[in-house]
This record gives sequence, structure tokens and C-alpha cells, in this order.
Amino acid sequence: MSKERQKTQSIALDIALIHYPVINKTGETIGSAVTNLDIHDIARAARTFGVDHYYIVTPYGDQQALVAEILGHWQTGHGATYNPARKAALDRVKITESLAATIAQVTEQRGRRPLILTTSARVQKNSISYRETRRRIEAGEPILLLFGTAHGLAPELTETADYTLPPIESTTDYNHLSVRSAVSIILDRLLGIQEEL
Repeated sequence: MSKERQKTQSIALDIALIHYPVINKTGETIGSAVTNLDIHDIARAARTFGVDHYYIVTPYGDQQALVAEILGHWQTGHGATYNPARKAALDRVKITESLAATIAQVTEQRGRRPLILTTSARVQKNSISYRETRRRIEAGEPILLLFGTAHGLAPELTETADYTLPPIESTTDYNHLSVRSAVSIILDRLLGIQEEL
């Protein structure tokens, strides 16, 4: 595929940042708080790589209101004229109360249920390669890619998803990337222009 085609093709890929159910450091299922940095930085990565929608998934009304207030400032308030590039990124953000509601929205938009992919810092049984996922994206298959906050997605999400992408690994024994960093790395692997060898 040419670089020009990669830049202009329509991508049926959406991402979701899950705040419930996720796990804490002891493995208990919890709900996490939305952070301002996650809203902005992941939206910018989504816009950079051509992701269609970035869903912030939280069942908590106060957290939904916080996200709506931040988006309002940058989409229709002073921030919209002060920083149009930030507005362009945040225009892709949607708020949903659950993964089920997110899947329903994506299904309605795409006309069929998307393939549900999770991410994890640990190897999972239902693994799919980045190469195969990239092939499916290029073929136009709708995909919803889930990222977890706190210490990752709760097991019920990983176990019921269609596939899980392999963990991001390095040559060190340190494995504690922020979710913002993980999103950028994974989107580059799936949607970035690959160097021609």
C-alpha cells in the first residue's frame, strides 16, 4: 500500500478508554477516575493516526460531567478559537456509560458489530498479531480497540473480547507505560506509515 493511500483511506477503527471495569494493583475490580491528560493526549494521538472516534467509557455521572465540561471549553468555548488544533482532536471524543453502549454506537455507525480487541501488559490466550490486525484494518473491517486505566482491563473484558493484542515489550524488566504512551505506540504499529526496507 502506498504512503499516499495510507494517509487518505477511511479507517473503520475506533478506540475506547475503559474506566470500569478495571483492576487495581491487587487485582480487585474497581472504577477509575478520568484524567485530563488522558482526554487530551489520547485524542491527539487518535487525530494524528486517523482513528474515527475515541470513546471515554465511565458509568459515573460526575466523571461524565467533567469530561463534558472539558470538551465544551475546547469545542465551543474560548479554547475552540484559542487552539483550533486541540479542537480538531477533541472533536473525536465521545462519552459513553458502558462498553455495551459503546459497542451499540459503533455497530449502528458501521452497520455491523465491530471486532472487539483488548490490550494488556501480559500475554493473553486469545492473542492476535499486529500484522494481522493491520491487515484487517486495511481491509475495512470495523474494529473497536479497548484500553484500560488503573492496572488494566478487568478479566471479564479480556476474556470475552474477540482478540487481545500482544503486550508492548522491551529489553528491560520495567513494564509500566502510561496508557497514553501505550495508545500512541499501538496506533503507530497499526496505522503508522511503515518504513520500507
